[in-house]
Amino acid sequence: MRKYRIVHYINQFFGQIGGEEMAFTHPMAKNGPIGPGLAIQDALKDEFEIVGTVICGDNFIAENTSEALDIIMNFIKDWQPDLLIAGPAFNAGRYGPACGAVCKASGEIMGIPAITAMYEENPGVEMYKKDCFIVKTKSSVSGMRQAVANISLLVKKLAYKEKVSPEADNYFAKGFKKNSFTEKNGAVRSVDMILNKLAERPFKTELALPPFEQVEPAAAVADIKKAKIALVTDGGLTDKHNENRLESARATKYLEFDISNMDYLSGDDFCSVHGGFETTFANKDPELILPLSTVRAFIKEGKIGSIHNKIYSTTGNGTSLKNAQQFGSEIAQKLKDDGVQAVILTST
Repeated sequence: MRKYRIVHYINQFFGQIGGEEMAFTHPMAKNGPIGPGLAIQDALKDEFEIVGTVICGDNFIAENTSEALDIIMNFIKDWQPDLLIAGPAFNAGRYGPACGAVCKASGEIMGIPAITAMYEENPGVEMYKKDCFIVKTKSSVSGMRQAVANISLLVKKLAYKEKVSPEADNYFAKGFKKNSFTEKNGAVRSVDMILNKLAERPFKTELALPPFEQVEPAAAVADIKKAKIALVTDGGLTDKHNENRLESARATKYLEFDISNMDYLSGDDFCSVHGGFETTFANKDPELILPLSTVRAFIKEGKIGSIHNKIYSTTGNGTSLKNAQQFGSEIAQKLKDDGVQAVILTST
């Protein structure tokens, strides 16, 4: 009996090449399963075989997408697979789009089904959910076991040409509309939903809308030469030895530092622990993250009124929307209480 052939795409970390220092690793091909592929192979059993694994550094594919995809597609073609699996990427902000791009390319070039897996807030979901199957996961690798189980079940259904659906198979809806026949027309169904909603009975909408947050822009600063401004960053800025234990990703806190007696941010006092970019230069000169000395100079030149005596910092890398909203609300309230009129918010 012929086995169902699968190729697996993973990044440098899951490919056991290295961490952030190896993020520029060029694509490479290895036979058989590696890393999470071993667990997926075990879950799929004997009728399926991960014949090869493609590994590529997150930074390399992000900055050289066309070149990387050409190399990766050639590797995949050599194995002649029936299906591609990428990831799971969880909430990794570069890994997710990379998995999506590889899945999309494999579908367009080779016409094979492709499956990846991500957390709902990973940017790769919105970018590629129409192009491939994206199984839902938790935000971190702690959800690996469940992710592997859901990926494996979907692989089997696709292999056996069984009917799949977002609800039954735990993947993000692709957004395509299909015609179907029902006993009740749309008008009757909509009235039923309204009645159930009013009566607080269970109901399910047929057109789920994304939860867009409406934020009204603040009014322009009337006179910046008299304004008090503050410096805030999500660049992972922390004390030199990170005694505050700010996370490099998926932050659960934000920090505040008193800069009353500082004219600039020194590498002797501060560093960045952000896990989404190479921090060497920022650690030598934290002014690359927050330009305190420039603001001080502008104040002396009369271009800005004054600066708030504290800076606020967190890590934006993979931080959940819920935590980010909480941080922003708390920081904003503190700044308002201290009479701040404007904020310079730096990112990466």
